Amino acid sequence: QVQLVESGGGLVQPGGSLRLSCAASGIIFSISTMRWYRQAPGKQRELVASIASGGLTDYADSVKGRFTISRDNAKNTVYLQMNSLKPEDTAVYYCNHLRLWGQGTQVTVSS
Repeated sequence: QVQLVESGGGLVQPGGSLRLSCAASGIIFSISTMRWYRQAPGKQRELVASIASGGLTDYADSVKGRFTISRDNAKNTVYLQMNSLKPEDTAVYYCNHLRLWGQGTQVTVSS
């Protein structure tokens, strides 16, 4: 079955950390560029980070220096380590590969 399944979201205080995971199945993960998007209420979905098959990464300016995307090809999993979280990071986070999307995981940053 071709799917992406995210996990790791939750409620965290400002300044805290979370690590999101996305397990992929049904795709050739090792050669796939993987992306994390997010969508806040009332806003458009935006690209947060991407990682190419060779490990090259790219980030939105709003998360540079705070978020780190990584991958484990042996586990067909991509991660998003989020540090120094801010209330404006609150959103549903989605894993993506081409036209394939996960179901999303909610991240809420609030005191």
